[in-house]
Amino acid sequence: MTDQAPLDRARPVRAGEELPLEPLTLWLLEKLPELRAPFTVEQFAKGYSNLTYLVIDSAGRELVLRRPPRGSKVKSAHDMGREVRVLSALAPLSSQFGKAPRPLAQCDDESVIGVPFYVMDRLRGTILRGPTPPVPIPPEEKRAIDSALVDTLVALHALDVRAPALAALGKPEGYVERQVSGWTRRYADAKTDDVPEIEEAARWLAAHLPRESGAALIHNDFKFDNVVLSSQNLTQVLGVLDWEMATVGDPLLDLGTALAYWVEEGDRDELRTFAFGPTYLPGSFTRREFAQAYALKSGRDVGDLSFYLSFALFKNAVVAQQIYARYKAGLTQDERFAMLGYWVKLLAEESLRVSAQGHI
Repeated sequence: MTDQAPLDRARPVRAGEELPLEPLTLWLLEKLPELRAPFTVEQFAKGYSNLTYLVIDSAGRELVLRRPPRGSKVKSAHDMGREVRVLSALAPLSSQFGKAPRPLAQCDDESVIGVPFYVMDRLRGTILRGPTPPVPIPPEEKRAIDSALVDTLVALHALDVRAPALAALGKPEGYVERQVSGWTRRYADAKTDDVPEIEEAARWLAAHLPRESGAALIHNDFKFDNVVLSSQNLTQVLGVLDWEMATVGDPLLDLGTALAYWVEEGDRDELRTFAFGPTYLPGSFTRREFAQAYALKSGRDVGDLSFYLSFALFKNAVVAQQIYARYKAGLTQDERFAMLGYWVKLLAEESLRVSAQGHI
């Protein structure tokens, strides 16, 4: 077992992404009168999508504030109200899936900080970001961590989506076709450079739509850096973050998304440098082992999953393109985004490779 791992920590706010503290303070004291001013604000700097801040009151109470990124025109991808609805629907289901943060208040009044936002409880724990963990992890413990991630995804997909609060979150009929056509359209809207590979991938996906495998509440961005682990025991999942794309849809698309982030030994060197978590340490599941564990624990027939993995890689390429388009337009100064044009092509190539291979 590893020694205690460091907590996920916030940093000073990036230039150009500051929050207007005076109106935010007034709003927080009105909505959550138990808080105590003054507030300090830091930023969780690793995300590529919505901006996430740590707000600390004078008594040490910690909240997390989420707001859309600057310059985004894709409102459906940054709907603060929707994210709150998902978290609110999950709150009463904590006995079945107690791994979602508790939302505290939301604000649709753009006069406060300029955009809609919400605040939630902070989940204090460790997030394993990138290929190298902050502490050494023995192979047997790494395998147990991977198994815990599978358990978490299975538990999420086991929730009864016939319950009114969950059923209202999405329309599962035709979900796969809508995803393919929708993300193809989003790419066209965000296109900056000619990338024939991504357009070829879109055509292949549209021509190979599978039958729907069922309906479940799906996270749509399930990966290591959205999972909070116990700092005392990394094999214990405390929570799952970033529910902005959650909906009711085909669970195999969610599994495909997890696999698209699961870089493994033997993958191209470029992909290995882009890993969102330590997925190829000694003891790690392979993508196939992850899928097999999911099938065994969920009881679902997962098939060969090549369509779902190919689609997830294509979707990630489109997301990278959307962010890259904002960067090229000068709407964000985050220099991490300068290389995303390269990743659009790389991920599209991977999508085509999986579709041609016919299995994961």
